[in-house]
Amino acid sequence: MLTPPPFPAARPRRLRRTPVLRELVREATLGAGDLAAPLFVKEGVDEPVPIGSMPGHHQHSLDSLRKEAAELAALGVRALLLFGVPAAKDADGSGADAHDGVVQRALRALRADLGEEVALVADLCLCEYTDHGHCGVLRPAGGPVPGVDNDATLERYRAIAVSQAAAGAHVVAPSGMMDGQVAAVRAALDEAGFADTPVLAYAAKYASCLYGPFRDAGEGAPRFGDRTGYQMDPGNGDEAVREALLDAAEGADILMVKPATAYLDVLWRVKREAGLPTAAYCVSGEYAMVKAAAERGWVDGERAMLELLTSIRRAGADLIVTYFAREAAALL
Repeated sequence: MLTPPPFPAARPRRLRRTPVLRELVREATLGAGDLAAPLFVKEGVDEPVPIGSMPGHHQHSLDSLRKEAAELAALGVRALLLFGVPAAKDADGSGADAHDGVVQRALRALRADLGEEVALVADLCLCEYTDHGHCGVLRPAGGPVPGVDNDATLERYRAIAVSQAAAGAHVVAPSGMMDGQVAAVRAALDEAGFADTPVLAYAAKYASCLYGPFRDAGEGAPRFGDRTGYQMDPGNGDEAVREALLDAAEGADILMVKPATAYLDVLWRVKREAGLPTAAYCVSGEYAMVKAAAERGWVDGERAMLELLTSIRRAGADLIVTYFAREAAALL
């Protein structure tokens, strides 16, 4: 890197004097097209249900989901990430790949409404569909090693991926952090005739405390234990790079780091070392903290939101999944 001359020959403030000069040399830019909006659709409701821990967000009925999606598209948001909240749950999460499942119906409706204007991304996991709240199927009771059965879960992920693609998903996004999940999903899609459907891999998903509001929204908190057996330890960065490179080798088209702002160093490393399009998930807890501080007058909510999102772009995100999508797009 060029070593700049000392003051007074170098005066960096020259390029900061006016808004137009600052904009001309801005390194990281943020636009509505950089954002993906997470949306929740709930089976068996006729009206949207407010999510108390995420002000401004709802569990949608199918009708209100379609309205919200159309409004986001009009604001320039180019991607939607869909989560389903089924009316009934069971041990295997059978609703996740049902032809008439809540997300499958939503995908068909949104594909009819929006066509190719907006990318429909289907979150591929089991936590919202299982009665135990874990991201996979459990080993038989009484077995020597309790917990989630990785390989049996991959078979469920294969079926879910094909079901989501058949219903109209432009992209499927396996998020359970099972070993081999990208390879399993990629093979299932190819075998079923969906070779052109991309896979967005939750490559580095940490066992974070920042998911609390999401678990209210998705009604998918574990009924026992936690997810540290498959989600990553917050202290590990090298492991995140290894996970990302494994997913890339298995056929991932886009890699995602989750959460975002507490893991900007990880995001930067994944982007540099994997060389694939990279997403970051600005999660529900990040959203809720800004909203709570703004409500109390402790921060300027709009400025905090835009600064946070810009930092994620600066760290290397090509796409930001964020609950701020509607609000930020309206300003951008």
